[in-house]
Amino acid sequence: MTSWYRRRVVPHIIRLGCGCALMDEYRQQVVPRARGCVLEIGLGAGANLRHYDRAKVTRVTGIEPSPELRAMAAHAQRVARLPLEIVDAAGEALPFAAASFDTVLCTFTLCTVDDVGRTLAEARRVLKPGGCFLFCEHGRAPDAGVQKWQERIEPAWKRVFGGCHLTRPVRGNIERCFSIQDWTGGYQGRGLRIAGWLEWGAATAG
Repeated sequence: MTSWYRRRVVPHIIRLGCGCALMDEYRQQVVPRARGCVLEIGLGAGANLRHYDRAKVTRVTGIEPSPELRAMAAHAQRVARLPLEIVDAAGEALPFAAASFDTVLCTFTLCTVDDVGRTLAEARRVLKPGGCFLFCEHGRAPDAGVQKWQERIEPAWKRVFGGCHLTRPVRGNIERCFSIQDWTGGYQGRGLRIAGWLEWGAATAG
């Protein structure tokens, strides 16, 4: 896809798709659990901001490499009135010292990062001992029939949806860096099954 498409079209696809009411149902399962100093990897258009429990959170730092999405997140922050610092950075190279955050939050982000392993290793590095890694992601389905369609469609899907992968295993990747404390997985009640397998929960440094 052209750089124009990635700059002008993909951010709006992300804002509308990831910010829809259906996705909010899943965000509500994890975002209010964040506490203390929070790092959000893949801030996007700021869809999580209204779900934070302000009584538990002292500040939120969100990283987002897209300038268009950072602008959308800044608008969402003004509406949510949440203490927020927006940083131009990628998950593979977090510009923060080790053990800087009480919570690291990652929602619908691991499907698009360039290097999942490096991103998760960085998330673990900046998380304080005893801190919590919260996640809600879509990825490789457990059913062979759905997996086949994910594999067939993924090349075109990535081009249209800004590098979004359908076949990345969620739990398997996270367990390389963290110990999962609670986990739930299932298909969305509505929508395409090829993009509808979700996994969410909490983990600590293993």
